[in-house]
Amino acid sequence: MKNDDKKAEVPPTAESKLNAREDGSAGSVTSEEMGEATIEAAQVDELTKDLQRTRADFENFRRQSEIQKEHYAAVVKNATIMKFLPLLDDIDRAIAANESLKPLEKSLTKTLKELKLERVESKAGTAFDPDIHDAVMVEGDGDKEVIAETLRAGYRYEGELIRPALVKVEKK
Repeated sequence: MKNDDKKAEVPPTAESKLNAREDGSAGSVTSEEMGEATIEAAQVDELTKDLQRTRADFENFRRQSEIQKEHYAAVVKNATIMKFLPLLDDIDRAIAANESLKPLEKSLTKTLKELKLERVESKAGTAFDPDIHDAVMVEGDGDKEVIAETLRAGYRYEGELIRPALVKVEKK
């Protein structure tokens, strides 16, 4: 037998059942066959809808998993940086106490920039901003508040304030 002689057997569909009788003759469709076809069509429709719901549920799950993964990564980064800040404070104090460590400051600033970690501007004479500075002491009687001294550096990570600078404020 040649391969051309073989016919692929295709399972009957509801439509083909309506168009042909079991004995091969074309004729009118009985109400029983019509009912079976309607039931099968309803089952196919129900299974299709179930599949679509399952696919949508999976896509929602995948998106939620990605969001959670990103959230946890951000939490871990922030926790690591918060643990690292006291070390930066110690390095700043060491540099201020020993002039021979001044070259270290340039390298540290470059590394912080690469890590998207930046110091909050809090030099003496800078205007006091309660959103990014915490005043621990206020001296003077004037209307204008300026920073007299920085007691501890503040930091932003990726543009978001993670620790305000502790400053001594002078009113002029």
